Amino acid sequence: MKPTLESLRACLDGAVPAVIATCAADGTPNVAYASQVHYVDAEHVALSYQFFSKTRENVLAHPYAQVQVVEPGSFRHYRLRVQYLRTETGGPLFQYMKAQLAGIAAQSGMGKVFVLRGADIYRVLDIEAVDPRLPPAPPPPDALLRLRRTLDHLGACDELAQLADRALAALTPGFGIRHALLMMLDEAGASLYTLASLGYGHSGIGAEVALGKGIIGVAAHERILVRINHRTGDYAYHAALRTAATNEPRIPLPVLAEPHSQIAVPLMHADRLLGVLYAESEHDAFFSHADEDALAIYGRHLAALVAQLAALPDDAEPLPAAATPAPTGAPLAVRYFPDDHSVFIDNDYLIKGVAGSILWTLLNEHAQSGRRDFCNRELRRDRRLPLPDGGDNLETRLILLQRRLAERCPAIALEKTGRGRFRLVLDRPLALHAML
Repeated sequence: MKPTLESLRACLDGAVPAVIATCAADGTPNVAYASQVHYVDAEHVALSYQFFSKTRENVLAHPYAQVQVVEPGSFRHYRLRVQYLRTETGGPLFQYMKAQLAGIAAQSGMGKVFVLRGADIYRVLDIEAVDPRLPPAPPPPDALLRLRRTLDHLGACDELAQLADRALAALTPGFGIRHALLMMLDEAGASLYTLASLGYGHSGIGAEVALGKGIIGVAAHERILVRINHRTGDYAYHAALRTAATNEPRIPLPVLAEPHSQIAVPLMHADRLLGVLYAESEHDAFFSHADEDALAIYGRHLAALVAQLAALPDDAEPLPAAATPAPTGAPLAVRYFPDDHSVFIDNDYLIKGVAGSILWTLLNEHAQSGRRDFCNRELRRDRRLPLPDGGDNLETRLILLQRRLAERCPAIALEKTGRGRFRLVLDRPLALHAML
């Protein structure tokens, strides 16, 4: 049976360098290593264009070439006869290859040399098995079975906070993933914030990544899944995830110091980006092509569940409030900065943005009227809050605020009293200061 391009995806991860053979217009042959051969679809591959070489000169003059790739597990060789079509210098495919090339470059110590200038698209005309008698590599774990196991552990969820935690916890028995983040898109569509995490020393709840920065930001900006199976020290794809402007309060992103494999899955519901599921490992080649496909399906499923839960109506009435004693002890100093809606508790940074604005509004309502019970519906209509029309991600912002308070200031809490309803609980008196 003639091999198909889909069956060769394991050969296209860069674990074993590919070789490309071209010839000049006068017939002079040239053979060179190819940094990257990327699977595009069943009939096309993309090769990385990093500098104007003899290979580049040849394919522009004579668009036919042969590419030899190697299956890492068996060392079987395959020869692809290809035809050069075009070069892409931007867009999802280019950004994906740029991210992967950063990992390959770091592994080989060529980070300053391997700079992607374009993605050369080739049509695959024929595939030949060079040594068909060699046995194939052992089959990888069944990714469909992994996905089924993950969905079984996810189970039914009736609220977003539960879904966020289970979505990450299910990855360990399903795919063996021990480090992961669930990040949601902010109201302005400019950055992502961490809603839940798995396997890190600190939760990083509230940590942000700008769109286009690191593989998480690239996956969100381009709305594509990005997978890197090598350790990368490239600033744009690792260090950038851990840093922010030094003059701004920030929450560190809890990524591994030296991940050897990374995958970022955009959470798409129809054509809407809701967030990104990110996972990483200390091991090289941890995520296979089959894992990539399975996690892409899992990401779609999570996005659909998030959208479904966010659309459920609020309960009509809250649960009855139990009698609570008046807060005692020294007052907590709560400072609010309206420029970015940041909130500090006793000089310690807590939260900013929409979540900070919500907290400040709730605390002022309580100070003025003694109210403790609130509902999402009234917050969506409150013009003091920087929410977009409809406030689609209000629930995720409330979960973020609830978790940051539990970590950093347990004397202030938000207790759920029903769907779309919650109660403000104070164990200490407050001194509110608006820093105008």
